[in-house]
Amino acid sequence: MAGVGSIALLISLAVVIYTVIAYILGLMQKNKRLLKSAENGIFANAILSTVASAALLYALITGDFSIEYVAHYTNQTLPLFYKISAFWAGNSGSILLWYWVLSIYAAIISQSKKAQGAELKQYASLVMMLISLFFVVMLNFETDPFTTLGYMPQDGQGMNPMLQNIGMVIHPVTLYLGYVGFTVPFAYALAALFLKKTGATWIKLTRRWTLVAWLFLSIGMISGGEWAYVELGWGGYWAWDPVENASLLPWLTSTAFFHSVMIQERKGMLKIWNVLLIITTFILNIFGTFLTRSGVISSVHAFGNSRIGLYFFYFMWFLIVSSLALVFSRLKILKSGKEFEAILSKESSFLLNNLLLIGATFAVFWGTIYPAISELVTGVKVTVGQAFFNQVTVPIGILLVFLIGVCHLVAWRKSSAENLKKNFLLPSILSLIFAIAVYTILGVNKLYSLLAVTGAFFVFLTTILEFYKGIKARMKMTDEGVITALGRLVSRNRRRYGGYIVHLSVIIMIIGITGSSAYKKQTEVTVKKGEVIEFEGYSMKYNGLRINEDPNKTTVYADLNIKKNGKPYTKLTPAKQYFKTWEEPVTEVDFESGIKEDLYLILAGWSESGKQAIFQVVVNPLVSWLFFGVNVLVIGTLIAVWPDERKQSIELMKELHKKV
Repeated sequence: MAGVGSIALLISLAVVIYTVIAYILGLMQKNKRLLKSAENGIFANAILSTVASAALLYALITGDFSIEYVAHYTNQTLPLFYKISAFWAGNSGSILLWYWVLSIYAAIISQSKKAQGAELKQYASLVMMLISLFFVVMLNFETDPFTTLGYMPQDGQGMNPMLQNIGMVIHPVTLYLGYVGFTVPFAYALAALFLKKTGATWIKLTRRWTLVAWLFLSIGMISGGEWAYVELGWGGYWAWDPVENASLLPWLTSTAFFHSVMIQERKGMLKIWNVLLIITTFILNIFGTFLTRSGVISSVHAFGNSRIGLYFFYFMWFLIVSSLALVFSRLKILKSGKEFEAILSKESSFLLNNLLLIGATFAVFWGTIYPAISELVTGVKVTVGQAFFNQVTVPIGILLVFLIGVCHLVAWRKSSAENLKKNFLLPSILSLIFAIAVYTILGVNKLYSLLAVTGAFFVFLTTILEFYKGIKARMKMTDEGVITALGRLVSRNRRRYGGYIVHLSVIIMIIGITGSSAYKKQTEVTVKKGEVIEFEGYSMKYNGLRINEDPNKTTVYADLNIKKNGKPYTKLTPAKQYFKTWEEPVTEVDFESGIKEDLYLILAGWSESGKQAIFQVVVNPLVSWLFFGVNVLVIGTLIAVWPDERKQSIELMKELHKKV
């Protein structure tokens, strides 16, 4: 299969080069035959990248250890589930995955039949194929996943045990689907700039691509946090690791983007800002890919040092220079000439939302790259810890939470004093009462925690009020029942009410982050067999160790019976796993998750054949809210991207009817 994969990639390189040339000549000469041929080239390339990907998957599943990549990341005893996920476990496979997804996305775009985007589609396809060219060159000449060893080993090295988790299937794939998805709005933005069509058409055409890419990126980050929570054995889910930060950066800028584009669609404003936001988002995706492959940072998530990181560095700067040059050449037509009419308006609240998100982006970016810059300049590598990131991002995050509620209540253009009083009075009073209640009754006395949960409650109230107003108006006009009115309200205003549901998911996750970050309690205890650990209302009786063996590993389990407030609660079995292909033992935590809190146990060690054991016990309040919130986010985003029949924005209509 190595030959099949290598040939497919080599032909793919030739097809991509031809497609790029055909597009350039076809667009210059307005040659429809060449342009059609270029479209066919994109479709052919998608097939070729699929053949190459299928070849690698087949080699991984069947154990073709003559291929270096297969021998390095799999072995005979590795379960099929993880043999498949080995596809993206290393540098070469992950680059092939990126290229495969990009090829399929490009093929989908090339087959679009929307008349209003026909010319934009051609230029956007050219941009996507130029990006594809970089990846296919890397795959053929620098990081070929089909490189052979020249002999057939009896077995492979096997996968890193920490990667043998369900998170290995969900987290990397969804991240890549998100990263690559932003190629589409980036390509359309450059196409619009080149054609001097800087209105709302390119935004309209790529809105769903942007939201779906953002959704996949969100799922990727949360699933990565959940993977860390259950696998790494430290009781947390986010450590401000450089690679974690690399995924957060484009998430922040893309969140700013799809809020600010609403102003351009409605008012024809912020054209420069929106173009720069989507360019920044895509370049940050490339930056994240560079970061994990360059060796300039230390991270448990990084692929290590390789020359490919240097190529990504050059490619990233090529994108920066060429994109900004195109933006500066179009500055005159990007200026809208319109201004905000009032400070207290929905437009202004969206702009403030953007400024806060970009402020957070800069803070996280600087904290991430500062150690590398420090080492480059002074020769001394410093560490930027969690304290810095928390100190900067927590206040910004709290302001953003309150701003969500404000955005719900203020009107477009200008909000009158009467309107503000009518909309803000009840939510503000109830939120104040809520703050006093959680402070006095629940004992939430940390300032940031109190502000965060109060802000979440404020957003909850404003969101419910928005639904209430919409349902009430429909019932008054149509005599519908509550359930029918709610269903039709959402179905006919999917973008708006899907967004509201996403906002609800955000506050659910904020509550989870606040509780688990500010009120986590932990201890480490040594107990003898038969003794009981007492901690935070839990009684944990240690019953001893037991051993289980399978072809891949030996697992040592600790059995504990748990009581909560004196009543039987659950049984937990934290463990240490000894893989036959890995020198170091791997910690396998066990926990019981509840709405209020998680009980999280780690087997740290033992002595005297298990007669005595050491446990780390963590009580994580509300952490399940974080992982539940992503489900609500998925529902809200899917509602928002589902096609509806609403009228197009005024800006878009003007552009579509404008004579070319």
